[in-house]
Amino acid sequence: QVQLVESGGGLVQAGGSLRLSCAASGDTFSTYAMAWFRQAPEKEREFLASISWSGGNTYYTDSVKGRFTISRDNAKNTVYLQMNSLKPEDTAVYYCAALLTLRSYDLDRPYEYNYWGQGTQVTVSS
Repeated sequence: QVQLVESGGGLVQAGGSLRLSCAASGDTFSTYAMAWFRQAPEKEREFLASISWSGGNTYYTDSVKGRFTISRDNAKNTVYLQMNSLKPEDTAVYYCAALLTLRSYDLDRPYEYNYWGQGTQVTVSS
């Protein structure tokens, strides 16, 4: 099992930046693909970005491509989401998730993820 704890959320003005972190504990972190999702009030959970177990493959949804960057440090058991040029519509609860897999494709399916963090609130003011 993997336990995930997100941090780094908060209130930021439009155009600003935040860096989210997700610390993992438990199982071998490097055997998990990782992803970030978000959920705004009354909306479905939305995939944002994924990264393969090695960090060699990343994938982004179109709405964040060029603004958000996912990365991981397997030595620190941590995955990050650097968010730049934030917009009010980025306001949501952000979740990291872990999927036990060594594949590096099709990592955008929330129903496949085994473990989820508790979420961290990101609020972008206009």
